[in-house]
Amino acid sequence: MRHPTEGVLRRLVDEPAGVTDADRAHVASCPACLRGVEDMRADARLVGASLAPAGAGDPDVDAAWARLSTATATGQRTARPRRNWQAAVRRPAVAAISAVVLVTGAGVAAANDWLPIFQTEKVGPVEVTATDLVQVPDLSAYGDLEITEEPNPEPVADAAAAEDLTGLAVPQVGDLPEGVSGEPTYQAAGTVGATFTFSAEKAAQAAAAEGEALPPVPAGLDGSQLRLEAGPGVAAVWAQPTGVPTLVVARVGAPTVYSSGVPFETVRDYLLSLPGISDGLAAQLRTLSSDGGTLPLPVPAEMVTSSTADVGGTEATVLTSRNGLFAGVVWVEDGVMTGVAGTLSADELLAVARDLG
Repeated sequence: MRHPTEGVLRRLVDEPAGVTDADRAHVASCPACLRGVEDMRADARLVGASLAPAGAGDPDVDAAWARLSTATATGQRTARPRRNWQAAVRRPAVAAISAVVLVTGAGVAAANDWLPIFQTEKVGPVEVTATDLVQVPDLSAYGDLEITEEPNPEPVADAAAAEDLTGLAVPQVGDLPEGVSGEPTYQAAGTVGATFTFSAEKAAQAAAAEGEALPPVPAGLDGSQLRLEAGPGVAAVWAQPTGVPTLVVARVGAPTVYSSGVPFETVRDYLLSLPGISDGLAAQLRTLSSDGGTLPLPVPAEMVTSSTADVGGTEATVLTSRNGLFAGVVWVEDGVMTGVAGTLSADELLAVARDLG
């Protein structure tokens, strides 16, 4: 008999009742499968420990995952919205993301003195190493960040309520994968907005702290502004009786970036020249610049692999954790970004994605 899939082994850890008797019998008599189950139990304990706040009781994992799934789609961190969203935007990966967004394409129609320089048409993985995350300084080192709109994710009663609140059609899942059952809970979030003002003085101080000189600042860049808008968003979450989420389906208005007038090429070239962005990361961003409209999707190379697949005629990015604990599928169509993720295999999630109504 063939070995059960990783998805089946995961269900033995998270939801044993969802595993067939034949698979149970095989695992019980197979040393290799037993080792796999033990490894997954160890990983589950590690994840559980990291989710539990110090000094608190049992965490509400279902609610936390739902908030996270909606917030991830909108680019927002959830607890204490303003401070943590701002921290997420400033952290090293986003300093790189800001550069990526600016190198990925441009339109040139003026609107209210803002130039729309980026509109998401698809996503593309950008491999980020631990070294990249350590070396790239906070975005706040280069200027001032102001959160102009908070998404404020909240639970809603059902799909109809989520649609009424956001104007987005909630994805309808056809056949649920094996091991996923019951009705989902729903989350909805509004639009998120942020404005970043570049400061040559702050950038020079950041460069000096790294022992480097700031490259000459192009005319008009000092004091120029970038504005990010994304959302609204909705998410449907299926969780096990233990509270561990198994499947999340989220949809969000894809991000758009505007400029106060500095040309796209000027901002792109300068941000990629700043100290702290590695040559490898900069090279990936330059590659994305040849394909306008690609939103960067930072991927921790040590933990996640990426590939592409077709979902209803649209190219999707598939992310799979190297330890086999989770996977995700993300794609963009008509200005809306959809994601399917969970403790399932990539093939199972692709089947869900291709069957969404």
